[in-house]
Amino acid sequence: MIERRALRSEILLVLGVSLGASAVYSMIRIIDRLTYVAPLSQQTATLNPTVVADRPWLDLIYQLYYIASPLIPALLAVHLLRRDHDPLDIGLDRARPLGDLWRGAALAALIGLPGLGLVWAAQQLGISARIVPEALGTHWWSVPVLILSAVENGVLEEVVMIGYLLTRLRELGWAAWPAIVTSAVIRGSYHLYQGFGGFIGNFVMGLVFGYFFRRTGRVMPLIVAHSILDIVSFVGYALLKDHLGFLS
Repeated sequence: MIERRALRSEILLVLGVSLGASAVYSMIRIIDRLTYVAPLSQQTATLNPTVVADRPWLDLIYQLYYIASPLIPALLAVHLLRRDHDPLDIGLDRARPLGDLWRGAALAALIGLPGLGLVWAAQQLGISARIVPEALGTHWWSVPVLILSAVENGVLEEVVMIGYLLTRLRELGWAAWPAIVTSAVIRGSYHLYQGFGGFIGNFVMGLVFGYFFRRTGRVMPLIVAHSILDIVSFVGYALLKDHLGFLS
């Protein structure tokens, strides 16, 4: 077993090169938003923006890079866990594909349907920016890139924040709920750039996902659920924004 001080350092380093750094950025971003001349509810948070609108081929290269590079911390987390756990025991495998699929879909429905109401309420209360799930344009590659982006989000967040972090905190002797709440707070924090609605919604999602993992020991259904949620959000917006006025 890895020494406790080294384990704490490892956790901080993994978070520091991934979602922990995103949490710090988002805290700075929310300060920026709150001190800006326009109210938070009149600002926009674009989740999948275009980079170079005048050169679609180059924009595609940028998008693929932004999808691929965040997966490196997830691979690092898996590598570090596998080094100490043989076989790796976080449920990141294809041993139960049908079970993982239906559980993931059920979790997506559990989180997604109330989440729509929360987004609407947060914007009505003025505690959230207007969320624009995508702004890639109508290129042939836009929908595939949005799907890949959704899967990347699911892999990165669930592997690092659930499979890795909860496993390591358990090894440090943390009780289940303090570890789950800590993971959920970090998850909410790196969504603060969207406003406080993003924090609340993702904090609740982190509690549900953390509890599920502690009960089942499987991270794959969480990746499925997260991917479904983001695919519906990103691709649904791309397909419907020109037809439904309240989305534009």
